[in-house]
Amino acid sequence: MFNIYKVIIITFLTLQSAVFSKEKHSTQIHMKDMTWLDIRGAINCGFSTVIVPTGGIEQNGPQMVLAKHDYIVGSAAQKIAFELGNTLVAPTVSFVPQGDYSPPTGNMKFPGTIGVEVQTFELMLDNIARSLKNAGFKHIVFIGDHGLSQASQAKTAEKLNVEWRKEGIKVSHIFSYYDDKLQYKMLQEKGETLKTIGIHAGLIDTSELMSTNADSVTLSALNELKEELSALGASGKPEKASPDLGKILLDMRIQAAISEIKSIK
Repeated sequence: MFNIYKVIIITFLTLQSAVFSKEKHSTQIHMKDMTWLDIRGAINCGFSTVIVPTGGIEQNGPQMVLAKHDYIVGSAAQKIAFELGNTLVAPTVSFVPQGDYSPPTGNMKFPGTIGVEVQTFELMLDNIARSLKNAGFKHIVFIGDHGLSQASQAKTAEKLNVEWRKEGIKVSHIFSYYDDKLQYKMLQEKGETLKTIGIHAGLIDTSELMSTNADSVTLSALNELKEELSALGASGKPEKASPDLGKILLDMRIQAAISEIKSIK
C-alpha cells in the first residue's frame, strides 16, 4: 500500500513539472505572478537559479519617476533570466539605503525618497535568500541598480556562502551589472563628456528608463526649469536621452551580468 501511495505522489510531481515545462517556462519567470505549485514545478524542472533584483525609490530629477531603478533592474533581470535559462526572477526589492535621516543626506533630502538603514537592507537580503534556499533554489543572484546597495549585497553574499559552503548553495553579488565604466567609455567615444553624461539622473539613467518604461520619463519637464538642474537632483544633459541609446546601454549591463553569472561555479 505504501508503495502505491509513493508512486501516486511521484506521478503527481512529475505531471506538475511537465505542465510547467511545456506551458509556462517560455513566458512566465516572475515568481510574483506564479502559484506555489508553479514554483515547485519549475524547481522540479531544473530551475535552480533565482535572481533577486534590487532597485530603489528615490528622487530622479524633474524628468523621471521615483521608481526608476525598479523599472530598469526589473526589465534587465527578466532578460538575463531568459538568456540564462532555468532561472526565475524574485520580486524587486524597492527599499534600499538612501542616506541618513537626520540630518538628511543624499537622496533623503528630497521628498518621496524612501530609504532603509544598511543593517535593515542586509537583513532583508539575508531573509530573502533564506526563503529562496528553503524553496529549493541552488544559486541565488543579487543584481542591484543602485550604488548604495552594492556593498551590502556583496557582504551578504559572502556571509551566506561561508554558512552554506557545505550545502551546495551559492549566493552571488553581480557587480558587473552596476559597473558603468564601459558605458562611459562608449559615450565618450561618441563625443559626450563627463559633464554631459552626468552622475545621477543624467544621460545614462534617463535613456535606460526610456527604453524600459517610456511613460515614466517626461523630457519636456527639463524645458521648464526655474532652478539649476543640480538643485533638482539631476546632472548631465538628460535631454539628450533616447530609447535607442538606452537599449544599447542597458544591454551592455545585461551582457556583462550574464557573462559573470555563467562564470560562477
